[in-house]
Amino acid sequence: MRQSGILMHLTSLPSKEGIGTMGAPARQFVDFLADAGMAIWQVLPISPTGFAESPYQCFSTFAGNPNLIDLKTLVRERILPVFQWPALGEDPERVDFTQVIGFKRSKLEEAFRHAGRKLAGEVDKFREDNAGWVEDYALFMALKEHFGGISWQDWPDEAIRMRRAKALRQYGETLKTQVEEQVFIQYLFFRQWHQLKAYANQKGVQIFGDMPIYVAEDSADAWANPGIFQLDRHRRPTHVAGVPPDYFSWDGQRWGNPLYNWAALARRGYDWWITRLKWMEGIFDITRIDHFIGFANYYAVPAYEKTARNGTWHLGPGKRFFEVVQRELPQMRIVAEDLGAVNQRVRKLMAYCGYPGMKVLTFAFSGDPHNEHLVKYHDRNTVAYTGTHDNNTLLGWWTHATQQERNSAILALNIRHDEDILDAIMDRALKSPADTAIIPMQDILRLPESARMNLPGTIGSNWLWRMMPGAASKKLASKLRAMNLAAGRVSGKA
Repeated sequence: MRQSGILMHLTSLPSKEGIGTMGAPARQFVDFLADAGMAIWQVLPISPTGFAESPYQCFSTFAGNPNLIDLKTLVRERILPVFQWPALGEDPERVDFTQVIGFKRSKLEEAFRHAGRKLAGEVDKFREDNAGWVEDYALFMALKEHFGGISWQDWPDEAIRMRRAKALRQYGETLKTQVEEQVFIQYLFFRQWHQLKAYANQKGVQIFGDMPIYVAEDSADAWANPGIFQLDRHRRPTHVAGVPPDYFSWDGQRWGNPLYNWAALARRGYDWWITRLKWMEGIFDITRIDHFIGFANYYAVPAYEKTARNGTWHLGPGKRFFEVVQRELPQMRIVAEDLGAVNQRVRKLMAYCGYPGMKVLTFAFSGDPHNEHLVKYHDRNTVAYTGTHDNNTLLGWWTHATQQERNSAILALNIRHDEDILDAIMDRALKSPADTAIIPMQDILRLPESARMNLPGTIGSNWLWRMMPGAASKKLASKLRAMNLAAGRVSGKA
């Protein structure tokens, strides 16, 4: 079935709360997607962000990001008292994370004090159903606050750092109220998340989520499960994740995530991973696994190295892991992010799994007639993109494109030099043989480089972009529906 969708993270929605939320603006965007003939909404990871507010460096792979909770909904449901809205951030096209995080934190604390007891029964049920992750996460976050926000590997009490039973009991009792508050916040998040997902599904829109292959070093996952990571006896990484130097980065990229101890995981039947994937299947309709190539072979950088220059390649778990995944989760819909250092081992694993991979049109116009991202090499079992969250916007790419790239694009698209290149590339993505085509919202809105979501290898100016109110208009939805009709991705029915 041919479908299309839009890539836009929840944080990028317009709202009065300084950041996109799971409230009315999210439902309005679902309505826009449905009107546009788009059946998929792709989002970035929805977990609580850590370092530099990156959704790929989160405090937990299971928990939800409290900043996405819609406060207006809490007021309507009388979970939060009525209050005066402050101005959050000076620029409506940028998230001011410092202001947003402080404000949201204070209001969620107030919600806990106001309605925690009233909702105790529902929260207890949530806690019981999610005990496998929420207990560790809630205590982890309470401990982080107790120790001033520093990484768990620097907590001054070795006993709790090493998770000794007595320390876990003592801190669990001492920080009982803080732990209960963290559980309460997670209850609120997933209450709103499942309501939003149900609304989208009712409108014929599927939620396409994202799962990083790695977890953050400073995470409840690493603290609670040290045996499945490459950590030394002090619980510090021996090697960390990254990618080697390439044309774009002389030093490579040192991501810093702890690597998996795949041998230990294999002895356990990959239980932690199966639990993680089952969780993703429960909250998303489709799950993209970021950096899928790491299952075939992964790049290991010694933890003491400051750059990724001196890493080495190691074999990943390969088919043995996915034999278990396909047995335990036969219906799970997975898309593999197979961009980057794709070798024969990666190709064989992709063929074995049968998961759709990714093709990105802005990668296609190198002048190489055999470039696999050219539409003529797409097949049905793939997802065609104009760009991803890690790329420049389509307009930004075209602005910086070399003359060779421009000529290659015009030739490949079979258009005149005076034709609109942005519409041509979006139209070609939609007309790709790929069963699924995804276009970032910034490309649809024809936004410049300033609207870029992420520039890999940099910090401080990423994950900030927000869509202006009214940008997702009925006129724009009509244009997209016409493009989808022409591409055979939506029926003629209204």
